[in-house]
Amino acid sequence: MKRFWVVGGEYNDTSFTSFAPGKAEMRLGPFGTYDEALKAWSGRAWATVDDAHSRYSIVTEESDTGAAPATRYWVVGGEYADATFTVPAPGKTLERLGPFATQEQAQKAWAGRAWATVDDAMCRYRIEIEQTTGA
Repeated sequence: MKRFWVVGGEYNDTSFTSFAPGKAEMRLGPFGTYDEALKAWSGRAWATVDDAHSRYSIVTEESDTGAAPATRYWVVGGEYADATFTVPAPGKTLERLGPFATQEQAQKAWAGRAWATVDDAMCRYRIEIEQTTGA
């Protein structure tokens, strides 16, 4: 059974490797579906849109399998219908690049897609973290 969590918070800097002094990781969930988690993620992301040090991701958890979770990273995004960045543009689907074994690999892929679309105000990409069982 999969469960989904929204994980993140305010980080020390834009490397997003350690939380700001006095801040702790925030976990929202679990959610039974990815769409429910995506709505919660969107709410947190928009609530902190003006804070460059805040970041949230969706983590997928496999429960009751007995296997140790593995972390995979995905780059998700593309062209959206409007500046709410919640619905793909008509006739478009979001890209899902990965999985990547490390956050650094995902950041390189994200940077490539973000820079390739930097002049298109309706394009946006993000990194999603997924916890899975097995490698």
